[in-house]
Amino acid sequence: MKRTLLPVFLLLLLGACTMSPPAGPAQSMPSPTPAPTAPLSTPTPERPLAARVNGQPIYLVDYERQVAQYQHALAASGVDIASPKGQEQLRRMRAQILEWMIEQVLIEQAAAGMGITVSDEEVQAAIAQLVQDAGSQEVFQERLEQSGMTLQDLQVQLRAELLRARVLEHVQATVPERAEQVHARHVLVDTRERAEALLGQIQAGADFAQLARTYSQDESTRDAGGDLGWFPRGVLLAPEVEEVAFSLQAGQVGPVVQSQFGYHIVQTLERKQDEPISPEHRQLLQDRAVRQWLESLWNQAVIERFAE
Repeated sequence: MKRTLLPVFLLLLLGACTMSPPAGPAQSMPSPTPAPTAPLSTPTPERPLAARVNGQPIYLVDYERQVAQYQHALAASGVDIASPKGQEQLRRMRAQILEWMIEQVLIEQAAAGMGITVSDEEVQAAIAQLVQDAGSQEVFQERLEQSGMTLQDLQVQLRAELLRARVLEHVQATVPERAEQVHARHVLVDTRERAEALLGQIQAGADFAQLARTYSQDESTRDAGGDLGWFPRGVLLAPEVEEVAFSLQAGQVGPVVQSQFGYHIVQTLERKQDEPISPEHRQLLQDRAVRQWLESLWNQAVIERFAE
């Protein structure tokens, strides 16, 4: 499973050498547009809110604690917080931290519906592993203090990350191990006129592979005569090419099709109804499943933001 980045203060605790932003929709996934978004309202004065997610509050004090931990870690790494660059970095991270916290609530809500939990014993085992990785309890404690976190903070964050990993593993497991696949090749050019001219040559008996080697602008397949290899649905960067390839019978050449890359001529060479999906393609499909699942959580959620 491709692991989502930990919040930056946990990365520091783990002894990471570089600063990385927390994983939220702005980092680990294409930024979704939450819909519907509820109009802004006034949070309860007794307990100010940073956000509310499907009615569940994210308290301002918890958000500010996360921000403070990041700011502490940023300063410890040598960044001048008072500098314009430091202020801009902190401003960006405030927004990303809030998005990460919102997404974590969405995942926790989904986990509850799936019956997925993380036990106290699993959290303690993760902490024990961190201590072992640090080399000693003393070094672990020193890193914890340097990160600006308490042990309770760490337990909360580890539980959240373990739950996130478990839920995303569940989503990835929905991708099948076998599927219908095709073996296809293509020629990519920059104008429809050129593509139609090449298609005419192919229909008149010209060698498809030779035309691909001569004219195709797809550098990744050109030398192989445009060969795309075997693939299931959902893995090509140009879905239009994939759609044509799956619509053809073995040996057929499709009409010119346009994608974001240009104009394609596609030929399906072979078809198989039930073929094992390669590890590389299954990983692509799993990543896509996770992206779509997370986007659906955002798109279906009612989210109110109060923190700047």
